Amino acid sequence: MFTALLRRLAALCRKEFLAVLKDPASRAILIAPALVQSLLFGYAATYDLSHVPYVVLDASRSAASSELLAKLDGGGIFQRVASVETPQQMRQAIDTQQALLAIQLPPDFERRLYAGDAAPLQLILDGRNSNTAGSAAAYVSAVAASFSQQWRTAHGGSAPPLQVEARAWYNPNLETRWNLMPGLMAALSMLQTLLLTALSVAREREQGTFDQLLVTPLTPAEIMVGKALPPMLIGLTQSSLILSVALFWFQVPLAGSLLLIYAGLALFTLACVGIGLSISAVSANMQQAMLYTFVLIMPLMLLSGLTTPVRNMPPALQMATMANPLRFAIDLVQRVYLEGVGLSVVWPDLLPMVALAAVTLPLAAWLFRHRLV
Repeated sequence: MFTALLRRLAALCRKEFLAVLKDPASRAILIAPALVQSLLFGYAATYDLSHVPYVVLDASRSAASSELLAKLDGGGIFQRVASVETPQQMRQAIDTQQALLAIQLPPDFERRLYAGDAAPLQLILDGRNSNTAGSAAAYVSAVAASFSQQWRTAHGGSAPPLQVEARAWYNPNLETRWNLMPGLMAALSMLQTLLLTALSVAREREQGTFDQLLVTPLTPAEIMVGKALPPMLIGLTQSSLILSVALFWFQVPLAGSLLLIYAGLALFTLACVGIGLSISAVSANMQQAMLYTFVLIMPLMLLSGLTTPVRNMPPALQMATMANPLRFAIDLVQRVYLEGVGLSVVWPDLLPMVALAAVTLPLAAWLFRHRLV
């Protein structure tokens, strides 16, 4: 009895394995996504700081300030991208994301050190990415502590030579939700938009109604519009819900224009609809559409810059993010929501989304006509 049971179970398992492995596409899906996603997690999803661009306003220009800045530059983490002359130049470097932080040293920096007084070191952080800014501040504090210890050993004194004064712009308390909630307006709506669009034509094809739809008086362009509009409206509605939660529940202050945010989100959802319709066109059934969608969603999320900065990724992955509409949507929403910038600043985020929509929508139409199933 027991032996016969084992034989039946073995035969059933063999049948299931053969059903999964006989299809080359299924074999690839079993291996490729796990390999790609493990590499993406290893390289992209890291909070370790390996490249921190900063600018410095050194009003002291003394041997002591040069020694402190040399310790920062020699650590292999901080990279000085500019030495500015005015606070306005320092602000511009952070606003344009040329620098993650700015360091300002007062004119009497060295004199205070020799007098035994605490010398202030002002640290300006880009709070739009709270995790990275907090880590960078911790690194600077560690370098300042090391410098203080060396100065105390060489010149004596009991008071701490350096006093770090940190300020975070656009997110004063470095709250993670201030960074995440605006980005989630794009990220979560993308999940719903992609899935609904990918299932739209696949559902018709599985139910046998797609051919009936093609013989109706509707043109292919009208069918595509009819398939695209509902997911777009649902995605924008979901974004509005997340916006309401961020604004009224978590009380993350809105500094920019709602009209500009929704214009960017509309272009973003249009690009997502093009991707979803392309997936739907190559899917024979709903199961394939769901599988392809979930395989694609993970890389798009990891390469979006939502949780980890794009600048920390390897150059090859940074290039790959250029084909990811979510990267530009998150950047646009965060900058408009937290900084209050206008169209003159965020237009470089709009152009890639327009280009991606201009590529994916015609591609989906071409796939529909050729019926790649």
